[in-house]
Amino acid sequence: MDIPELNKEWLVKLARQRMPFGKYQGRVLIDLPDDYVIWFYNKGFPPGEMGKLLGLLYEIQLNGLESLVHPLKDDIV
Repeated sequence: MDIPELNKEWLVKLARQRMPFGKYQGRVLIDLPDDYVIWFYNKGFPPGEMGKLLGLLYEIQLNGLESLVHPLKDDIV
């Protein structure tokens, strides 16, 4: 799995980018339920940047590091 380097740019994307498809379309990535992200992990992440973001999200959730991302959401309406 090709996971992007952990840096602020990728954390901000997790905090502000919305899921573009599927059951949770429109939900901010950091707010996706753990079981949904685990489902992607087991089935395979989609190609491209979204797959990399979901892979990073999986690692963040697995290690209980969501608190690193939540403060970056404060600009979202």
